[in-house]
Amino acid sequence: MKVLHPQGWPRPKGYSNGIAARGEMVFLAGVVGWDAEERFPAGLVAQFRQTLENIVAILAEGGAKPEHVVRMTWYITSRDDYLAHGREIGAVYREIMGKHFPVMAVVQVVALMEAAAEIEIEVTAVVPD
Repeated sequence: MKVLHPQGWPRPKGYSNGIAARGEMVFLAGVVGWDAEERFPAGLVAQFRQTLENIVAILAEGGAKPEHVVRMTWYITSRDDYLAHGREIGAVYREIMGKHFPVMAVVQVVALMEAAAEIEIEVTAVVPD
């Protein structure tokens, strides 16, 4: 995996501008922060933690680990809530995903299909050959 960072550009915080990778691709659908009984914890940070735990579990089924993630798209229902909890979200991310920062986008949406969901994340991973 090679991080793509044009010379002279400022280093992005918490994500990469681009990644080149070779290997077996693993694609995850939008993952939400519910548990095995489809219950959501209260609050964005708690749902974010559960979402990442769910992502790691699904990745493992495909033989992938957090460091194999090359792309994430986060869908959130409140930009204000996301910004207000940025430090906590960052800490949870590093705890579960490590210091690996793939290509990312965060998009605010009006609602998610699961009414209680505050965040949903799509993931692409590449397991090296």
